[in-house]
Amino acid sequence: MSADQLVYRKVFRAPRELLWRCLTEPAELAQFWGPRGMTTPLDGIVVELRSGGRFETLMLGEHGSHQMLATFTEVVPPERLAWVEPASGVHTTSTLTDLGNGSTEVVIEQRHVPEPMRSPEARAGFLTSLDKLEEHLAHLTEPI
Repeated sequence: MSADQLVYRKVFRAPRELLWRCLTEPAELAQFWGPRGMTTPLDGIVVELRSGGRFETLMLGEHGSHQMLATFTEVVPPERLAWVEPASGVHTTSTLTDLGNGSTEVVIEQRHVPEPMRSPEARAGFLTSLDKLEEHLAHLTEPI
């Protein structure tokens, strides 16, 4: 792994199809996208779920906003989703592996990550977004 790469791994207690839905549907993304302390309004999300399609999110927080503009480079339901952000050059690939027993491992690999996004603070912030996803999934899978 080179210095400008990051890899995040997390196992979620949720079926792979549900994780796929959360990662690809704007109404679900609006529930957890972005680090803790930021929100991503539904009207700030664009998902054209196909190779070459747009993927855009607008995160809002008390210290300002951050817009991600990306293009999907790979869409393989429900196992792999990849995009590139032309402004930063970051390539992100998320791989979802069904572990059985209703659990799914998500591996997020990022290449060409600019130095500010590799700082311990930025990495910790990214991890809080995975925590928010885990909380959202728990809400979706809790018995009624």
